[in-house]
Amino acid sequence: MQQLEFELNDEYVELNQLLKLVGVCDSGGAGKVLVASGQVKVDGQTELRKTCKIRAGQVVALGDIRIKVRAAA
Repeated sequence: MQQLEFELNDEYVELNQLLKLVGVCDSGGAGKVLVASGQVKVDGQTELRKTCKIRAGQVVALGDIRIKVRAAA
């Protein structure tokens, strides 16, 4: 299992953009396709909203990849 961390500088990041920013996909559009396909989970629940607001403390999972979102120091 691959563990990634993302440092959040704003209040939230959209789910499709998060996938792009951590390098899971090449573009926000590719991120939207992944989310729409039902492959992405947020805090253990399947998430189908492409622009779902991801905030600090949440965990996004895609296959064997886990992304922990934390607030900027």
